[in-house]
Amino acid sequence: MGQDVRKELVALLPRMRRFAYSLTGSMEEAEEVLQSACERALSRLDQFEPGTRLDSWMFQIIRTVRVDRVRYSVRRPTSNDPDIAETAAFDARTLEQLEARMDLDIIRGEVANLPEEQRAVLALVTIDGMSYQEAADTLGVPIGTIMSRLARARRKLAEAIDMPRPASRKRTTTAERSP
Repeated sequence: MGQDVRKELVALLPRMRRFAYSLTGSMEEAEEVLQSACERALSRLDQFEPGTRLDSWMFQIIRTVRVDRVRYSVRRPTSNDPDIAETAAFDARTLEQLEARMDLDIIRGEVANLPEEQRAVLALVTIDGMSYQEAADTLGVPIGTIMSRLARARRKLAEAIDMPRPASRKRTTTAERSP
């Protein structure tokens, strides 16, 4: 049994990495969380029940490791990406790319500010592609809880994108750019 579970674990690594990243917001910290979760899982393989979902078990371990790290303040600060506006020539395409990057930065910030429960649900459903029922099974909560957490998270992210911006960050339409 142990060898089969190890092979499945290796196959799950990309999904687990995405999930860890969605919880931490930092690839460096996500890798640390993932490594700790894999170590924990491998040292406790005897606790895995054959016939149950390995991905659910691993996502729960990843989430627990993340919560433990936050509780014990082991978290390292994340570094910001360099601002591409300083080096890029401004044309319409560059401006669109810059606006998309700013939107992405806003979303990343808002995702990082979401409560842990909403962030986990958002990651499982929108990033990992789980159904609501699979996410409910993974997190051990009713499907209605998944739906309400996801709705609150999506509403918060939509509000962040639709928020009025300072003039320097305000979106311009194609009509506004054309003379």
